[in-house]
Amino acid sequence: EVQLVESGGGLVQAGGSLRLSCAATGFAFDRHAIGWFRQAPGKEREGVSCISGNDGSTYYADSVKGRFTISSDNAKNTMYLQMNNLKPEDTAVYYCAAQGRLYRPCVLSSSENDYWGQGTQVTVSS
Repeated sequence: EVQLVESGGGLVQAGGSLRLSCAATGFAFDRHAIGWFRQAPGKEREGVSCISGNDGSTYYADSVKGRFTISSDNAKNTMYLQMNNLKPEDTAVYYCAAQGRLYRPCVLSSSENDYWGQGTQVTVSS
């Protein structure tokens, strides 16, 4: 059974930092497209950042470029999202996700992902 488990969310003041982690069991991140998504209250889920499974290239939503950094440690089967200079508009439930097929480029689209974590709340106060 594939399980993705996020951790690291919390309450932080604007300008602060958090690092989210996503640990996988029953699934190896290596060579799979993986990524982070978020959903704020009353809004649709949106892609934040991802890593392609074919060449390891990374992508970011415009709203987080220069502030967030995605990475993965394949030896630990864990993915991270370092979030700096957080803003109140970053408040959301953050989800990690992965595509089931190998060697696929990542896209910041929910429909392309087969596996999802349960989410972790990030709240940024002004």
